[in-house]
Amino acid sequence: MSDKSCKNCNDGSCSAQEKQANETQEEFEDRQKLQEKLCRIKHKFIVLSGKGGVGKTTVAANLGLALAAEGKKTGILDVDIHGPSIPHILGLSGQPVEVMDNQLVPVPIGKNLKVMSIGFMLKGSDDAVIWRGPLKMGVIRQFLRDVMWEDLDYLVVDCPPGTGDEPLSVIQLIEKLDGAVVVTTPQQLSIDDVRRSIQFCRTTNVPVLGVVENMSGFVCPHCGKTTDIFKTGGGQQMAKEMDVPFLGKIPLDPAVAEASDSGTPYIKAFAESETAKAFSAALQPLKSEIEEK
Repeated sequence: MSDKSCKNCNDGSCSAQEKQANETQEEFEDRQKLQEKLCRIKHKFIVLSGKGGVGKTTVAANLGLALAAEGKKTGILDVDIHGPSIPHILGLSGQPVEVMDNQLVPVPIGKNLKVMSIGFMLKGSDDAVIWRGPLKMGVIRQFLRDVMWEDLDYLVVDCPPGTGDEPLSVIQLIEKLDGAVVVTTPQQLSIDDVRRSIQFCRTTNVPVLGVVENMSGFVCPHCGKTTDIFKTGGGQQMAKEMDVPFLGKIPLDPAVAEASDSGTPYIKAFAESETAKAFSAALQPLKSEIEEK
């Protein structure tokens, strides 16, 4: 007989309802503990990019801030083990992580946003994390299972560039992932890499929630006029060709870099800017796509 002892919910399709043939009782209970934590989070999506330098983390952070500003209980999980930058972008560098009831307490921003990153656990910004795949999967599991996320409307998972261990680990651990937001810039080189990210999602059965074209035009800080420094529209055209939703274009604004360097959440400090409005505009079709699914 199968061992049915999960009391997390009444969802008969949940894999934590039954012990698998190849797992020990300890492994089964560990998996149930993980699923119990994930059951309290309504929607979970990852933010991917095919290559570095496209502003993926900036997009992830500001989408999380925008959700929180709309009153959604939101968590941001930074699984970029080798280059965690979410703490710096959100002005949380040096914040200690507390432990309560054998759980890690995420660092709060206001009343609606919670943040967790391995960056909080490094002694200094120069510390390097030199880990192979199994160690990285172990810490990602811990961030999902042993962090006091409590009840959330959204969990935004910021992955490192590429299609390696970290996004694979998240996909394996979060069985009911709502999907992925893929970030690109307008140049062809970036778009080629993003095509591979979309194919990665299709291979792993993760829905592509949409593509964000970042750094799409330069916003002059003096006159507010937008100039297309790079070819614009490449991400939008690629999304059309690959039959995935297009969420919007985010202009290249010098204030974004300044805010990131100073640790000031951009969308809060520059809420009336065209770039901040673009972040908020991209959020609306994303929420609709997730909540309809």
